[in-house]
Amino acid sequence: MSLPSSLPPSGDPRPARTLVFRDHQLLVDLAATPTAGPDSWRAGLVALRTLDFPVTTGEAWTVVEVERTIEAPDGHAFQHLKSLLDTLDGETLALAARALELLEFDRAHRFCGACGAPTTLRTDPPARRCSAPDCGREHFPRVSPVVIVAVERGAEILLGRSPHFPPGLYSTLAGFVDAGESAEQAVHREIFEETGLRIRAPRYFSSQAWPFPHALMLGYQAEYAGGDIVCAPGEIEDARFFHVDALPPLFPIRYAMANQLLRDFCLRHGRPWPPAQATPAAA
Repeated sequence: MSLPSSLPPSGDPRPARTLVFRDHQLLVDLAATPTAGPDSWRAGLVALRTLDFPVTTGEAWTVVEVERTIEAPDGHAFQHLKSLLDTLDGETLALAARALELLEFDRAHRFCGACGAPTTLRTDPPARRCSAPDCGREHFPRVSPVVIVAVERGAEILLGRSPHFPPGLYSTLAGFVDAGESAEQAVHREIFEETGLRIRAPRYFSSQAWPFPHALMLGYQAEYAGGDIVCAPGEIEDARFFHVDALPPLFPIRYAMANQLLRDFCLRHGRPWPPAQATPAAA
């Protein structure tokens, strides 16, 4: 890798295997399909960073980061990856998420966190190695586990809203896993810290990458065990149990784990998805 660097040159035999990001925005064509852009646009274009990375199929891909001032070529657009979560197929989405997280890792680990010396790139697996002879520490991409929990009380589900949410929007509660605790311990702690409620029987539901910038969402379901709701000041503006027939507006992103948990809750109670009364909230 070089910094700065040029995009793969015109006539590159693998143009379809290059993803171009402008911050968190991915270059796509008019069909919202990721693209490296036309040869004429790529030729001579200077990039902030260019990073090769392998995928599970054994193919080598390239992810490129360009300046925020770079404009997309005609017939193309830079779209925030969040806006593409519901439209990209699973394989492409996983690829784009990995690429974006690797860009963030490379950007944040130019210097060793132990001694401050410059680091050098290792591509397979992706890592950066400290260049100081007396250190040599290797740094790997960071993944931050986050638990997100659907607390159920019969036909009711616990939902809360952050002060930063759009008006009317509620979600299942979530929080980072602390150092030294298991995901299940984090589930109990987060629900109690944010609402004062006790839960029982937490069970794993599913996981998903959330590359903004490097979260791994761990979905859980749990049963209400007792207590009265007391919202954590500054974190939870309001929290309450909603009946399956009276859910508030949904997250606008169907891919989001909160929506997946709500979908499962509705279907298990014999209700359609999405529920007619819970229209998507504005982003």
